[in-house]
Amino acid sequence: MSITRARPTALLAASLLAAGLAGCAASNTASGTTQSGGSTANGKSGETGTLTVFAAASLKATFTRIASEFEDKNPGTNVTLNFAGSSDLATQISQGAPADVFAAADTKNMARLSDARLIDGPASNFATNVLEIAVPAANPASISSFADLAKPGVQVVVCAPQVPCGSATEKVEKATGTTLKPVSEESSVTDVLGKVTSGEADAGLVYVTDVRNAGDKVRGIPFSEADQAVNTYPIATVGSSSNKEVARAFIAMVTGSEGRKVLSDAGFGTP
Repeated sequence: MSITRARPTALLAASLLAAGLAGCAASNTASGTTQSGGSTANGKSGETGTLTVFAAASLKATFTRIASEFEDKNPGTNVTLNFAGSSDLATQISQGAPADVFAAADTKNMARLSDARLIDGPASNFATNVLEIAVPAANPASISSFADLAKPGVQVVVCAPQVPCGSATEKVEKATGTTLKPVSEESSVTDVLGKVTSGEADAGLVYVTDVRNAGDKVRGIPFSEADQAVNTYPIATVGSSSNKEVARAFIAMVTGSEGRKVLSDAGFGTP
């Protein structure tokens, strides 16, 4: 299993290389290298080959584990994971980047691809997530509530508005009548967390799951207003996929009992 975390500036070169590889994979399929088979509820498939999964940055820990389990259950498969902000991933796919599976942190970015007829069939909602304030372990700005993030001098970092965690932040701001003045808007939730763990920010708005995964690197500050912006995560097969049976098997594992346990253990809710 390989993991990539592409940024938009590196997209063109990566897409051209991956497109060549995808062409080779399609040729192998035509010549009978890929065996036929079907997906099952436990994510097991008779197919082999490489599967490219584009997933929201907040899914990195869980999808890395699920991908490893999928490869163990399906000898001959290799799952390549590309993590980034959902909006960046949707843009990459719309521009032709080869992917077999897309898992977003909101329904809006999935709808973008579905409306453009780039998704094969309906998407399946598989998890939910809510925001939490992440602060350095010592909490130097003494943050204890969402309103504290708007206090003068507090250096807060958030996701950009087009990113699901940024959209959720805006919803909470409107619901609470609180206006934040972030010192930085990041392209993914993991970048926000990175600013906090490196000491570059007093606080950042990330997901509950990110705080849990960070361990003692940060301290989480829950706030009740987070319920005003619950993000639902959908997953679907990309229409241009050359390995759709394996893609469906992977999705079956994510949405099945094994995937649900991994997600639940990480702090994700059920849709």
